[in-house]
Amino acid sequence: MRNTYLAHLYARRAELESRLELHIARYCFGEGEVDDGTEVELRDRIREVSDEISALESEHSH
Repeated sequence: MRNTYLAHLYARRAELESRLELHIARYCFGEGEVDDGTEVELRDRIREVSDEISALESEHSH
């Protein structure tokens, strides 16, 4: 069960990272003139998911 949840977290992080890359690309090409906080929100969520992954992996290694 833990491995399934960990796989879900990895997939979620990859999805968030893809969304962040797309957001940054749009901003760089002038399609996102207004900074609406999306980048910060995505980075925060990626950090949260990464922290949860780290906690589960360290728990699993003990």
